[in-house]
Amino acid sequence: MEKLRRVVHEIAYAQDHAKLTPLQSSLTPLLSFASSLYGVALSLRRSLHRSNHRLPVPVISVGNLTWGGNGKTPMVEFIARFVADFRISPLILTRGYAGGDEARMLQRHLLGRPVKIGVGANRAATAASFFEKYGYIDPHCRKFSERTCIDQEEGSHLKSEKIGVIILDDGMQHWSLWRDLEIVMVNGLMPWGNRQLLPLGPLREPLMALGRADAAVIHNADLVSDQNLKNIELEIQEIKNSLPIFFTRMAPSYLFEVGNVDSKIPLTAVFNAVVLCVSAIGSANAFVQGLGKLGAYHVDRLDYSDHHIFQAEDIGTIKKRLGELESKFDSKPIVVVTEKDYDRDPEILKHLEPSKVLVLCSELQFLTHRGCSEDIFKSLLKRIFRSEMNR
Repeated sequence: MEKLRRVVHEIAYAQDHAKLTPLQSSLTPLLSFASSLYGVALSLRRSLHRSNHRLPVPVISVGNLTWGGNGKTPMVEFIARFVADFRISPLILTRGYAGGDEARMLQRHLLGRPVKIGVGANRAATAASFFEKYGYIDPHCRKFSERTCIDQEEGSHLKSEKIGVIILDDGMQHWSLWRDLEIVMVNGLMPWGNRQLLPLGPLREPLMALGRADAAVIHNADLVSDQNLKNIELEIQEIKNSLPIFFTRMAPSYLFEVGNVDSKIPLTAVFNAVVLCVSAIGSANAFVQGLGKLGAYHVDRLDYSDHHIFQAEDIGTIKKRLGELESKFDSKPIVVVTEKDYDRDPEILKHLEPSKVLVLCSELQFLTHRGCSEDIFKSLLKRIFRSEMNR
């Protein structure tokens, strides 16, 4: 199954179908037919859901038009931190793919902040259960009641308990819920692939869906040439000229060793080292390129499909590659994985001992580009929950 996923991914991001391998070419007609069926199902589903269910608090959706690797989860974390800094408790609603690796990573990063995380496919039902447990801030309420509003005389600590903002993780195709702000993430390294719908291509919706967005964010912008960034911008603006476009990157901050999540190892630990990048994420290229900038002597890679759960067979493959690298360079290589890979199954990575296995921690940063900046992005968020900030 993993090999098939890899082949499908290669087809989806192939720029020239004339250069496909015989195996890829043989799969293309079947994928094309499936893509047509997906398009019909998409239209039917869209007609049935008109974002008619409003939640009692502002909703910010972070989503994308393609599968994985667009920076959704780091953006969700960024927004949650920003909202929490104003002593408003956000509720993150996520589906919990692959056993909830993203949810676990968010929980680690946001520990100690008034942030709640709800996991489940039915976002409305999940939100309702959290409202019942914690209550919520009603932005239209002038009188106070036990369950729906904050009594200013009760003390500020309740502001961090009652939910004031909903953040939809991967929410762009969750049409049943009304949203007050729609943010679409775009992977600058691989924006649209072959421009076909799933499974022939990576698109979850046609590009015209960008017209629904309130802001676009081109992620991994530091790894993209100025000309390519400009081309992506122009294509977005052709669909919605008024759409503000922002630019972000993942900035490596430190490493920690598997088995000791509290350790903070400086990035210099990989300087001049032989490194094997192992990842099962949506954009492995960004991970590998970012690690290469840290000064490793040699960077090798083993890529798996997004959310792949490592098995004993995979551990054997990794150990074999480590042995080959040690023989070639006469130096013990270091394995580096992403936080998502670690949080998916921390225990199985311990089977790589005695090899050193490090986890790279990075944070989302905004790049000031073409007049758009972090401050302007934050001003968009402030408009959504200004009534809460002024209480």
